[in-house]
Amino acid sequence: MPTILIVDDDPEVRRVLCQALAEDHFTVLDASDKARALHHVRHNHVDLITLDLRLGNENGLEFAREMRALHNTPVVIITGLDGSPDRIAGLEYGADDYITKPFHVREVLLRIRNVLKRYDHRLVERKSTAGHSHYEFDHCVIDTEARELRRANGDVVALTDFEYRLLLLLVQNAARVLSREEICRALMGHEWSPLDRTVDGHIARLRRKLERSVDEPRLIKSVRGVGYVFASRVLHYSQSHEQQHETQQVANRRV
Repeated sequence: MPTILIVDDDPEVRRVLCQALAEDHFTVLDASDKARALHHVRHNHVDLITLDLRLGNENGLEFAREMRALHNTPVVIITGLDGSPDRIAGLEYGADDYITKPFHVREVLLRIRNVLKRYDHRLVERKSTAGHSHYEFDHCVIDTEARELRRANGDVVALTDFEYRLLLLLVQNAARVLSREEICRALMGHEWSPLDRTVDGHIARLRRKLERSVDEPRLIKSVRGVGYVFASRVLHYSQSHEQQHETQQVANRRV
C-alpha cells in the first residue's frame, strides 16, 4: 500500500490522521518538523505528503521546496491558514490539493486517494505515450517521452508534474477555450468549484515560467468568465514524423 508522510506540528492532528490512514490500510510516517520530515523523505519511499504550512517557527513551504529538490512527490497541504494569499502561495508552489482546518477525516482520505489516482494515471500515461510526440511552440518543445519542456537552446524548464500535465492539455487543445470545469475534470478528476483557485494558481505559475510578460500573456490567455486558451501556433510531430499537425494562432483573444 502507498506510504503517506504526515508533516504537522500538532500532535493531535498527526494522531488522528495516522490512525485514520492506518485503518484505511496505508503505511504511515509522521513528522513534527522539517528536519524529521526530510529524514523520512531521504530514507524511505514516500508516495504522498500531507503538509502544514506552519511547523512551529518553520515555514512548511521551505520544507516543500527542499523536498521537491529530492523527489517529485505529490503534496496535499492541510493547514489552518485559509486566507487567499496562503492558498495561492501553496498552489503556486505546486501543491496538488489544499485543505483547511478543521477538516473531515473522510474528506482528507478521499482527496489523498484522488491525488494518488492521478499520479497512477500519469505513470500509465507515460508508458502509453512514451516516444510518441513532440509539440513545438514559441521556440519551445514538449517531449512526451522525456516528459519535459525544453527551450530552443536546450535548457529544460523546470515544471512540476501538475504544471507539465496542464501545459500539455492546453497545447493539445490549442486555439480551443478550455473551461476551468474541463481542466479540473481532466487533471484532477472532480468538478470545479467557484471557490477553487487551484487551476488559476497553476496557470499563474506557468505564465511566470513561459511568458515574456505575465501582465500581457501571449501564450496562455484568459477568457473572462470561462477559462483559458493556448493562443500560440503549435506543431505536433508523431514519433514516426509521418504526420504534422498545425494549429493556427487565435487572433485577438480578449484577456
